[in-house]
Amino acid sequence: MNKILIVDDELNICNGCKLILIEEGYDVDTAMNGSEALEKLFEQNYDLVLLDIRLPDISGIDILKQINEKRLDCFVIIMTGHGTVENAVDAMKNGAFDYITKPFDDKEIIKATAKALENRTLARENEMLKKQLYDRFSFDNIVGENHQIKEIFDKIQRVAALDSTVLLDGESGTGKELFANAIHAHSKRAGNRFLAMDCNTFSPALMESELFGHVKGAFTGADKTRPGIFEIASEGTLFLDEIANLDMNIQSKLLRVLENGEFKAIGSGKVQKTRARIIVATNMDLKKRVAEKKFRQDLFYRLNVFPIYIPPLRARKDDIPKLAYHFLKRFSRETGKQISGFSDDALEMMVNFEWPGNVRQLKNVVERLVIMSDTRQLSRGFLSDHLEIKRKGGVPDIQTPKTLDELKAAKKKFLKVYFGKIEAAFLSQAISRADGNITLAAKNAGMQRSNFSAMMKKHGIVADKSSD
Repeated sequence: MNKILIVDDELNICNGCKLILIEEGYDVDTAMNGSEALEKLFEQNYDLVLLDIRLPDISGIDILKQINEKRLDCFVIIMTGHGTVENAVDAMKNGAFDYITKPFDDKEIIKATAKALENRTLARENEMLKKQLYDRFSFDNIVGENHQIKEIFDKIQRVAALDSTVLLDGESGTGKELFANAIHAHSKRAGNRFLAMDCNTFSPALMESELFGHVKGAFTGADKTRPGIFEIASEGTLFLDEIANLDMNIQSKLLRVLENGEFKAIGSGKVQKTRARIIVATNMDLKKRVAEKKFRQDLFYRLNVFPIYIPPLRARKDDIPKLAYHFLKRFSRETGKQISGFSDDALEMMVNFEWPGNVRQLKNVVERLVIMSDTRQLSRGFLSDHLEIKRKGGVPDIQTPKTLDELKAAKKKFLKVYFGKIEAAFLSQAISRADGNITLAAKNAGMQRSNFSAMMKKHGIVADKSSD
């Protein structure tokens, strides 16, 4: 039940408002002067204060200032006569939610109260979400004590409060989106939306629509107007991953957004504005892409305002045990298993592994181990059986076969695990270079389209049909 305090030196107003609001189901107190009001405010928690601007001892403005100074968690509606409306407007500038002028009727007081309490509930929920976001992406929840990671934390703290564009540079799987989320969570935009988009996901035509939106009839299939993420994330943060893969035409339009915040939806002549904060990420050398004429130099300079390099996992091996145990605890909790940890030689194997897929690969490996394990400790042998981790010499850690059948099985396993990955990467790269066009991808790869499609089906690779 919402609790309300009515502060007015006129008894009939206090009693009248109290009766009206009690009938609406509120818990209501009254105070006839400023001193009594402050005493009650400091002793009890109120959701809303209906405050007369003119009181015999302390002005309503001074009470409002004390509410703000003490950070009391309540909304304030100023009650004022026609002659003091200007003062009521000043009070709103100082933090009052609304004002109503005397005399007011039952409907006015009920409507104003309901509106204030509804907004207070939304404000509380917003603060709660901001806190949850901050807690989730606080530095305590980003595992790592390596000096390079600590330097990244320092950079995030410096840049988060600003609206500067941030460029996150690092290999795939290093956690660039996690760090982008941390920047958002520590910024003044934390209460607004964080939207992420992988620039390698869509063909150029679809990518433009996703970014800037389109109007109805702009192209075949555009049966309704659809906003892009620059419009949706206007007051929040927009994270663009794999920025190096953007089409040159879209790069020029992105440059315009970065320069003046302006963009046009596809098929529209109307210029729109966005205030979205931009964070981008890449796993490619953008300077090299510029030299190869595959990335605009002016866009690179716009994006490179505040670069942050995320090191690969192999460059911070001291963090591997901490990360491994972090994921082990997480997945043990999720699966309900009681796994105490890793054996010393298993942990040594993990530390010495190069982890080409970085933190993402480590996370996936530990999750798979937890799912498959029926023991309280994960051993080196168990690790080898399920990971195909390579030895230092580069040979897969597959047990030496004792029979011809075992040799054939080992060969089959080797081809499936290692050559299969190369084959899938070959397909994905060909499709990416052809902007999702299967026919063109097959032609560039020197293959028949039917064979190329069959290989895609084998690996479960799906491309955007609209690009074919």
